[in-house]
Amino acid sequence: MSEGLDVIIVDDNKNLCAVIAETIKRFYVWGDVITFTKVDEAVAYCLSREASVAIFILDVFLGDQSGFAFLDTIKDKFTSAPEDTIIMTGNASEDVVNMCVASDVAHLLEKPIKPYELQLSVRAIVAKYMKFARKVLHDPDFASLVAKFASAGIAGGKA
Repeated sequence: MSEGLDVIIVDDNKNLCAVIAETIKRFYVWGDVITFTKVDEAVAYCLSREASVAIFILDVFLGDQSGFAFLDTIKDKFTSAPEDTIIMTGNASEDVVNMCVASDVAHLLEKPIKPYELQLSVRAIVAKYMKFARKVLHDPDFASLVAKFASAGIAGGKA
């Protein structure tokens, strides 16, 4: 398991999952790319992780479940998961868009996914963390405040 910002892909289509993973591995250097075709395995993996931050790429329909249900299952551990998620769908209907809005998911890609769309969406999420990391590194007062929050158990969704 890496100590970086991993990308977790969950899609019940094994071939599509592999293609997406290979596309991301061509440009992604900030963590590992991990794939799942079974939702239960993905949930178990996520809940057993030490880190509670990752980028999620989820299919809307995952067999008899949904990507949104997956997010609900992991939300206590991954409090920023909705903002760090890219939802994929074969049909970006009004219902799917409304579910994204209701779930605070800002990244929606319609299949077939163009590699540049995927790269830009992933990089938009990474940019948020890179900006935060730069602020911690270059602003000692901010870094001290973050450390206080972390030691008080406020970081990572623990209040």
